[in-house]
Amino acid sequence: MLRKLTIEGMSCNHCVKRVENGLSELAGVKSVKVNLGSKSALVETEESFDVQLLFTAIDDAGYDLTNIELL
Repeated sequence: MLRKLTIEGMSCNHCVKRVENGLSELAGVKSVKVNLGSKSALVETEESFDVQLLFTAIDDAGYDLTNIELL
């Protein structure tokens, strides 16, 4: 499943790497691409993935996940 995450608080490439690393470490995440300009991330996950893990990972990285859109 492909999801677009809207993430608030990112301001530099270090932020992008921090978010990418946090999301990539989650079991069930196949790929992650973070875009600083649009303050978003495209995350491909397995079908049975627990979406709550996305909120936790973004929060743990120090940012706010404000929206998840299923693509």
